[in-house]
Amino acid sequence: MRKKVTIVGAGNVGATAAHWIASKELANVVLIDVLEGVPQGKALDLLEAMPVEKRDSFVLGTNDYADTANSDIVVITAGIARKPGMSRDDLLNTNFKIMQDVVAKVVANSPNCIMIVVSNPLDAMSQAAYKLSKFNRNRVLGMAGVLDSSRFRTFIAQELNVSVENVTAFVLGGHGDTMVPLPRYSTVAGIPITELIAKDRLDAIVQRTRDGGAEIVKYLKTGSAYYAPSASATEMVEAILKDKKKILPCAVYLQGEYGIKDLFVGVPCKLGAKGLEQIIEIKLTADEQAALQKSADSVAELVKVIGL
Repeated sequence: MRKKVTIVGAGNVGATAAHWIASKELANVVLIDVLEGVPQGKALDLLEAMPVEKRDSFVLGTNDYADTANSDIVVITAGIARKPGMSRDDLLNTNFKIMQDVVAKVVANSPNCIMIVVSNPLDAMSQAAYKLSKFNRNRVLGMAGVLDSSRFRTFIAQELNVSVENVTAFVLGGHGDTMVPLPRYSTVAGIPITELIAKDRLDAIVQRTRDGGAEIVKYLKTGSAYYAPSASATEMVEAILKDKKKILPCAVYLQGEYGIKDLFVGVPCKLGAKGLEQIIEIKLTADEQAALQKSADSVAELVKVIGL
């Protein structure tokens, strides 16, 4: 029987994730949103593309959580974007209220699912989903590091004019200004990038990675990135559904790993059928550890605002 993936939120990220998942024939997809007609229209349009793609994925749009029952994975993209004049706390509190409603309905209909959180502010919303769901930590994951690492890999490949397939890189920490790209652990065909790229250029690439989302917002003016975020969530979905044991940087609930306790922070994780199957601990320099702790502290501030 084909697996079932629900995507909460039929905006650009959610609808594009549905597109990636259906076109890869990973699962049947349910697209749910509070707006009437929007998930139904986008899902039907996507379903009608399947004969062209030669895929038998079924796609359903709905406003009713009953249609999401017994999902294997639920990807949560719901939430509002920050608007002019809105403080970070305003955004946080509004999206926390949305998360409370969504998680309650997800748990009621799919009590055995694995949740992947994409909503912003990502680390705090992942923590909210974890606490509200009362799931084990292996079943609540935040999508951040896959996206940040993909941006880092893109810029490295461009700088060296090599295939993106040759580039391995990852980013630790929270999803935002305090993320921690790790050039020391990033390679091109096994060669450390620190031996291939001058320090000033590497510093510029690291900064561009940190500003990756803002750079796209600046171009779009009225929206934010959605192709790369949805592709990143899909990579996590695929690793879980296919039990790939793939190591990807994800936001997970740390309980002492990397010296951080009771907080969602991005670290290398092995993903398989059970969700989070192992946290990979790597040795960090004093500067890298300090940067990771600074990132964790900024997540802790957000979590404190919503009382978690």
